[in-house]
Amino acid sequence: MTAEKSWSGRRVLITGHTGFKGAWLSFWLREKGAEVFGYSLDPPTDPNLFEIAKISDVMSGDTRADIRDLSMLEEAFRRAQPEIVFHLAAQSIVRLSYALPLETFSVNVMGTAHLLEVMRRVPSVRAAIIVTSDKCYGNLGGGRAYRETDPMGGHDPYSASKGCAELVVDAFRASGPALRPQGSDVAIASVRSGNVVGGGDWSSDRLVPDCVRSFVAGIPVKLRNPEAVRPWLHVLEPLAGYISLAERLLKANADQYKTAFNFGPATDNQMNVLQVAQMVAQLWGDDVRVEIIGGPNPPEASTLRLDSTKASQFLGWRTRWNFSEALGRTVQWYKAWQTGHDMRQLMTRQLADFAAAAAE
Repeated sequence: MTAEKSWSGRRVLITGHTGFKGAWLSFWLREKGAEVFGYSLDPPTDPNLFEIAKISDVMSGDTRADIRDLSMLEEAFRRAQPEIVFHLAAQSIVRLSYALPLETFSVNVMGTAHLLEVMRRVPSVRAAIIVTSDKCYGNLGGGRAYRETDPMGGHDPYSASKGCAELVVDAFRASGPALRPQGSDVAIASVRSGNVVGGGDWSSDRLVPDCVRSFVAGIPVKLRNPEAVRPWLHVLEPLAGYISLAERLLKANADQYKTAFNFGPATDNQMNVLQVAQMVAQLWGDDVRVEIIGGPNPPEASTLRLDSTKASQFLGWRTRWNFSEALGRTVQWYKAWQTGHDMRQLMTRQLADFAAAAAE
């Protein structure tokens, strides 16, 4: 892929760049010609996408530190002098939030506040995309798709922490130049994505990674909550929205973009856990099996849907791959990894195919 003029030479800082979404975003922005700096803890899993695809080779800077370490964070910003910030660093596992509620609130809420504090101190920053979650909304029940104007909430520590993070973002955004010593504003948008799939995710308690781990080991994948409905989409879909939104935040008339945006799939991608696991099993082959196990589960919304009308109207955003295609590309990635392919080369090819789908 050739560098894009709008990103060529731009200095970008990504928090959480060693995670699944962060690694894809780092690689994609470098392919677009950006100078990409990262701030994160070490990769959260072994194996992981960041190391397998050698993402460090394309980074202009790679700082390993906690998002709550204010002095380290400010030092990394002052070295990088970023124009654009993407904030993905988080405790992102719902079930883990029950075991580590204080850690979850500390990282997701105060970590976001630390980032925004540093942004107001470093004059180079012009725009920021703060990634929260589709679970930031209060559970209204009834299965209605959530809109950006719906109240924040969440009945588990993870969901509540993401709702709180949104409130912190809104406070910094609404205060504008009053919070910045030099008086210039930072254009800030928050983004809420559906459940992503894609090659290179090995996180615990996520459906597709659970399937892959089980199938590679030759054992059935066991489902705890088979009827739960989630807004599934390929990881490149919301990342495309984040990138498009960042471009608009840099424009002179950015006010209409300094707000929250949902990035969720079309209706045909909103299926339950059992259906998705069965699709992955069929794509994988090799007589793999899916089993349903009983037992209590931590309370969690049975249905999550996102209304992405706003992203469509303001950004022209839409999903490019239907869910069958998204899962097919995901399984293709893991199968290629199993057989020793050059994964960075495959990622470049998938990015090119995704870009081509936009023109269809």
